[in-house]
Amino acid sequence: MKVAVLSRNAELYSTRRILDAAYERGIKTDVLDPTACALSIHHEQLSILYRGQPLEDYDAVVPRIGTSITAYGTAVLRQFEMMGCYCLNTSDAILRARDKLSSLQRMAGAGIGLPKTAFGDKPVDIPRLIETVGGAPLVVKLLEGTQGIGVVLAENQSAAESILEAFMGLNAPIMVQNYVKEAKGADIRCFVVGNSVVAAMKRQAKAGEFRSNLHRGGSATPVRLTAAERKTALHAARCMGLAVAGVDILRSDQGPVVMEVNSSPGLEGIEGTTGVDVAGAMMDYLLRQLQDKKGKKL
Repeated sequence: MKVAVLSRNAELYSTRRILDAAYERGIKTDVLDPTACALSIHHEQLSILYRGQPLEDYDAVVPRIGTSITAYGTAVLRQFEMMGCYCLNTSDAILRARDKLSSLQRMAGAGIGLPKTAFGDKPVDIPRLIETVGGAPLVVKLLEGTQGIGVVLAENQSAAESILEAFMGLNAPIMVQNYVKEAKGADIRCFVVGNSVVAAMKRQAKAGEFRSNLHRGGSATPVRLTAAERKTALHAARCMGLAVAGVDILRSDQGPVVMEVNSSPGLEGIEGTTGVDVAGAMMDYLLRQLQDKKGKKL
């Protein structure tokens, strides 16, 4: 069995852990930088060149595609799919999750709990946007921000108006959400693999900060999920079509609400905090899927 890991850096913690887990299970793996792939597209044959050389056949692909190369990375992944290769997360699912506004619309349509959210791109919309989410305090988010970058808390009406005017003046696409104060600066990262939440951690923002991202100095502890939280995380991942996902949830007075669904969640924080072999769970799931796929062909 041969598996390709699409990653720009073989030394990243998540990539190394996937390689280790694959090795322990006797799976041969290659790390391929998606930006070093060239695609040959023809009605008679699809192929991929890697650093100028044709790629050999792979049984499966594990995508670790960063946001900075979403378009090219998913194009490469789609080529693997079209060539009959099993992909742990599909290109379409990754694109669905990367579009923050579209993903919220999909989850709302599926009945998944969400913060009150408003979207607009004209200064004339500002009063209605603020009113829609229940007024200040509120959170303003760039649609393309990651790791807490581009997320601002507006604590009062005038601050909210100023922040929204500034973003709109820069033609930056933003959305507005109500501030879930009862969460007290904490969220829950649920790591979904297949039909299971294999690990979960509570991330707490540092003093004076409302963003709980570990990259911004937040701390993490293992957490026991409620049945509703587990169901919400699984529902959100399925709604995006993701087999592997990091689902970020807030505990609100109205129950669990989903903040974001990440199609390429990091392993270092969740494994270090919970002690769970998440990479191993991913590889075990991949093996089961390949076995099922092979069985159906027989």
